[in-house]
Amino acid sequence: MHVSAIIAAGGRGQRFGGAQPKQLQMLGGQPILRRSVEAFARCAAVTDIIVALPGDVLADPPAYLVSGGKPLQLVAGGARRRDSVAEAFARVADRADVVVVHDAARPLVTGALIERTVAAAARSGAAIAALRAQDTIKQTDASGRVRGTLPREGIYLAQTPQAFQTAILREGLALDGEVTDEATLVERAGHGVVVVDGDPRNVKITTPADLTMAERLLGGGETARMRIGNGYDLHRLVADRPLVLGGVRIPFERGLLGHSDADALCHAVTDAILGAAGAGDIGRHFPDTDPAWQGADSLELLRRAAAIVRDAGWAVGNVDAVVIAQRPRLVPHLEAMQANLAEAIGCEPAQIGVKGKTNEGVDSMGSGDSIAVHAVALLVATL
Repeated sequence: MHVSAIIAAGGRGQRFGGAQPKQLQMLGGQPILRRSVEAFARCAAVTDIIVALPGDVLADPPAYLVSGGKPLQLVAGGARRRDSVAEAFARVADRADVVVVHDAARPLVTGALIERTVAAAARSGAAIAALRAQDTIKQTDASGRVRGTLPREGIYLAQTPQAFQTAILREGLALDGEVTDEATLVERAGHGVVVVDGDPRNVKITTPADLTMAERLLGGGETARMRIGNGYDLHRLVADRPLVLGGVRIPFERGLLGHSDADALCHAVTDAILGAAGAGDIGRHFPDTDPAWQGADSLELLRRAAAIVRDAGWAVGNVDAVVIAQRPRLVPHLEAMQANLAEAIGCEPAQIGVKGKTNEGVDSMGSGDSIAVHAVALLVATL
């Protein structure tokens, strides 16, 4: 079954306030939008993802939206939520059987909730996640005076995800009118919508107070969900080898000796992020006894390590690395190294620090016989 996910992230979040859209605010060390998108990227039931963004964000999208394994498209959102969903729906593949729509402002959605909503829609045509009302329901007039008490049996509070067979959602989106969710349009088109049990943790972030509550739901705030790892690598400098650091080929009379391209910077960063996730080291995943890695591009090894870390429920918060080399001078190449590492990891260049140091003539680094790298990585939980 082909399932396309639409992430509605085209609004500005006026009620939240702040200089940037609320979906770019940080939650537990990660942007809200990233958490929502990666929940669907990890979900085995989802085939591809389409994200509707504000125009200015689309013009310069975050790195985590342009890298990763699952097919992902970015589109410009519209003036209203339904317009954003319609713009994204226009990109849905003809072969899609089910389309699942989710608010980016619900970053704590689980794979289990996505899967049961999609499964219900595949069976019945349309399904939404919702919570059964637990409190007494009061109806008021415009002045706030209670007009009556409604029976809470059969009352549900709608959430997202909401999933629909593709043809049914197409009918709903063809209708006019102001609505707050796609299920309302589908109901107006004459289709039944079933409810699956929602998740109380699947909160919608509308105000700063909601963000604080979401932090608590994550398990005690940022520090309780962080991991730190360090990495180290050293290679000898020899003749007739290219010098590659951070994926940048640096003009020099000698290069680093190793089974792969011997990119010590990538190797140290790879060890740091794998170590922080408790996932071993570069030698375990890409051993130098395996001919497959002979002359390998170490940026690709880092890209694979980053995927291992993501699959384990972690994202890279930041990396800081020190390259110890007496020669050559590295300053002209540091910015390119940062950009390459960020692309391979799937983060912003501002999250990567690379510094060059000499060893003041001491030991093999100081004598120009080797280059060493120390790296530290901070991971933040996504699950």
